[in-house]
Amino acid sequence: MPVDRLKIDRSFVAGIGERPEDEVIVCTVVSLAHRLGKSVVAEGVQTQAQRRFLAELACDVGQGFLVSRPLPPEETEAYLRGCTESSILRFA
Repeated sequence: MPVDRLKIDRSFVAGIGERPEDEVIVCTVVSLAHRLGKSVVAEGVQTQAQRRFLAELACDVGQGFLVSRPLPPEETEAYLRGCTESSILRFA
């Protein structure tokens, strides 16, 4: 099964700034993925501190409540139309 991107589980992202062992895991996953030529998605990004940490690691993309709560289908199109490049958690 070919893999083109790796996802970092939100349980590790939640530990950024609180649990050094989670930060090491996040750093390792980002480094490993990039060395393999894969992109990285961080799940559960909720704070600016998490966003900064992931950006410093050159994580490719983040998803989480920092951008938006989950939306029902009927609200998704309107939300996406109002998005700007700066509102998307794209780090690289």
